[in-house]
Amino acid sequence: MIKVVNGGIEILVEDWPGRLGYMGLGMAAAGAMDNLALQLGNKIVGNELTDAGLEIAGGYCEFEFVEDGVIALTGADMSPTLNDEPMPMWEAVAVKVGDHLKLSHFGEKGFRSYLIPAGGVDVEKYLGSRSTCIFGNYGGFEGRKLAKDDIVKVFKKDITGIAGKKLNPKYMPDYENDWELRTIPGPNSAPDYVTEEGMNYLFSHSFKISHNANRAAYRLEEVDGSMFWAREDGGKGGSHPSNIVDHGYNIRGGLNITGNTPSVLVADGPTLGGFCCVAQVINADLWKIGQGIPARDKMHFKFTTLEEATEARKEREQMFEAADLIV
Repeated sequence: MIKVVNGGIEILVEDWPGRLGYMGLGMAAAGAMDNLALQLGNKIVGNELTDAGLEIAGGYCEFEFVEDGVIALTGADMSPTLNDEPMPMWEAVAVKVGDHLKLSHFGEKGFRSYLIPAGGVDVEKYLGSRSTCIFGNYGGFEGRKLAKDDIVKVFKKDITGIAGKKLNPKYMPDYENDWELRTIPGPNSAPDYVTEEGMNYLFSHSFKISHNANRAAYRLEEVDGSMFWAREDGGKGGSHPSNIVDHGYNIRGGLNITGNTPSVLVADGPTLGGFCCVAQVINADLWKIGQGIPARDKMHFKFTTLEEATEARKEREQMFEAADLIV
């Protein structure tokens, strides 16, 4: 078990692929913002790739271990210490009763770290997933972020021989400050909704992430509405050209435009609404969104075809099979 000494900015129980199959009922998939870090952490400690861990946004947190175990820390480097000594990341580390793990805060690159215990986090599944939907207050640990004195259970697992194993460095992801997101146009795109000039701008410009970025949506800087939109208003949808008659949103990864403000819809995002979704970030690049630092980093969209997106997803699955551990 793991005790929360300091809950920091936000700590959530998340798994992957999250709570699928309920968007028609208005329930987002939730799941890890950076599934790559979560799943690689699971691989390091010998878990299933779908097991749950703790997603730590921003840092400033502390944990105490209530029982012996093995953990891995992946994702953004927040200068972790174990009993006030530097702790390695992307490596299985043994912990003892009474040990304290502290994370400072996000640094130059990356915004979310993942604490993965061998065995996985033990919370009850809700509709097939242990993930927290923070905006719906369901799933995970009582449907909320962790707070001081919370005790998180861990599934029992034989931890013999796990400690000391490391992820082969060639499989560690690169972290950036201007994140390239491979993106497919549509469903509300050129020529009916957006001009060709507007789409060209979308695929050739770096957008700064707003301070108003969270697990529902990563808001970006505004587009120039005078050249972006292909129509004068939204017709029956409303007065602004971004308005449409309500339809389902293509989350996770939908690029939604509200007024002239683009937002990448992510884990806990809305499942439908009345604004255009002009593009879709591919599945293989979803992990990058949650590592973008609000009010600091940028994102740029790279034009991608459906065939390229499918191939990238296959390559990701093959990578998980190929990724090896070293001692």
